[in-house]
Amino acid sequence: MMRILLLFILAASPLFSFANVYQIPQGGSRLVGDLQEHLVKKGDYFQTISKQYNIGILELMESNPGVDPFLPTPGSRLLIPTQMLLPDVPHKGVVINLAELRLYYFPKNGQEVHVFPVGIGRIGRETPEMVTKIKSRIPNPSWTPPASIRKEHLEERGEELPRVVLAGPDNPLGKFAIQLSYGDGSYLIHGTNKDFGVGMRVSAGCIRLNPDDIEWLFNKVKYGEAVTIINQTVKTSAEPDGQQLIEVHSPLSESEEQSSRLIEMNRELVEFIGQGDVDYSKANDALLTQSGIPTNIQI
Repeated sequence: MMRILLLFILAASPLFSFANVYQIPQGGSRLVGDLQEHLVKKGDYFQTISKQYNIGILELMESNPGVDPFLPTPGSRLLIPTQMLLPDVPHKGVVINLAELRLYYFPKNGQEVHVFPVGIGRIGRETPEMVTKIKSRIPNPSWTPPASIRKEHLEERGEELPRVVLAGPDNPLGKFAIQLSYGDGSYLIHGTNKDFGVGMRVSAGCIRLNPDDIEWLFNKVKYGEAVTIINQTVKTSAEPDGQQLIEVHSPLSESEEQSSRLIEMNRELVEFIGQGDVDYSKANDALLTQSGIPTNIQI
């Protein structure tokens, strides 16, 4: 039922967004942005609030557990997750962290990073991790749904998809597409013709952006520019000021029946929380709550 309601409010909402731009920190810090609070007004719900701050609806739910996303209490305050640790990969070109449902764009000037919410592949059609580059930029793309998608659509909705959907208001790729040099080139970063799926797992494997965001990115990226897609559930940073920060996101479910997953403890994570100046109980709380908010676990 929750999934159905989410789809309904996404389909009913207006389209608008703006870039979140953060200065690249100096001195070895990986922390960018500042947390914000939103005072809930009558008529607010999570989809309108996420659009206002250009964040994903699922990350807003992560940072405000227990709050009804459809009827948040007027007068209450919500935490807006506009502070984050930069992913632990080279900061160049496009970086997408599937666990965060965020896209980072690092311009060559090295001074700033632009962060956008994205939609990614649904269960069974997961967006793969990859290190690749931009193969082409396609304005007004046509869409050629593969046979598997056409078969699935017919079985689920009783409708036949055309073999080719030309550019226009009925094209689900929107007005801009960026083709990746991965596999057979079928993976795209693209827009949408509906206010649907950005910040959620609903695509057939491609990466979906809000229309304003994809237009901005389309005009900035160049042929051959680096694209890195990772699935980094936990980010950590030993900050120059002594803070020991950890940011934990909910792992991506592997099946429809799986509502949550435990964090996999790799060697780097074990070593980080095992440091002498780290409070293990704080670290454990962060790993369990999975709020998506950078948390200082220093003693």
